[in-house]
Amino acid sequence: MFNFKYYTPTKVVFGKETELQVAELIKEFGGKKVLIHYGGGSVVRSGLLGKVTDILDKAGIAYVTLGGAVPNPHLGLVYEGIELCKKEGVDFLLAVGGGSAIDSAKAIGYGVTNDGDVWDFYDYKRKASACLPLGVILTIAATGSEMSDSSVITKEEGLVKRGYSSDYCRPKFAILNPELTMTLPDYQTACGCTDIMMHTMERYFTNGGNMEITDSMAEGLLRTVMANAKILAKNPKDYDARAEVMWAGSLAHNGLTGCGNDGGDWMTHKLEHELGGLYDVAHGAGLAAIWGSWARYVYKECLPGSRDMR
Repeated sequence: MFNFKYYTPTKVVFGKETELQVAELIKEFGGKKVLIHYGGGSVVRSGLLGKVTDILDKAGIAYVTLGGAVPNPHLGLVYEGIELCKKEGVDFLLAVGGGSAIDSAKAIGYGVTNDGDVWDFYDYKRKASACLPLGVILTIAATGSEMSDSSVITKEEGLVKRGYSSDYCRPKFAILNPELTMTLPDYQTACGCTDIMMHTMERYFTNGGNMEITDSMAEGLLRTVMANAKILAKNPKDYDARAEVMWAGSLAHNGLTGCGNDGGDWMTHKLEHELGGLYDVAHGAGLAAIWGSWARYVYKECLPGSRDMR
């Protein structure tokens, strides 16, 4: 077992109609001028974006909007968001959507509060010293970005996909209403469940020590996702199954399942980043394609009773 630090400052508001609390949460964390950042048309078509803007209007909270976040979110849109925030005097970010919108918002937050090119952080040339505060209204259970310290951005030039992590970008709050995920295509739901499992397995299958309570939580999380993914394949409107998967997504990537081990292997994720950058595949699909080959390649390195087990 290793020493560890567990830090999860995000306030989670979970359940039906919790998006109605967005204005009071923004005010709680000091937001006065908000950038609402979202992805494609689904947030608009579902009426969620309109509901959010109506709530902010009634609460007297000023805002500007920026859509267009795509899977494997692009650096070009991040630059656009940075300039918009500086021009409009934005002091709070609200990501409405899934991991792509959240990751893009985090990168925008870095770019507004730090001098120089924001890509330097993702290119590992320097470290961020701040990030604009942000909140999340989650619409897909997958990346866990709503509670994590990480974001992943794709640079269009060269099709380079890179991740960057720091505690500065952890969301101040995350609104998790499982009902908001019910309009997802079956493929996206399945990709999300795969991503959740991979966040858990990257930390579970390591040769860097173990902690029984942490392993037990990881195993329970995996069983829960597998069971409820099958339910959602047959009945996408099952609220309880959506709730189980949504909460599992947050717990899988907020650091909990890495406590006491070495924090995870992450080679499958790094390999998938190359695929995602080059071919723009859904993250969960890319992970599913890679993990089996990785596991067959390394499994003998840490068998029960081997000298590598600590």
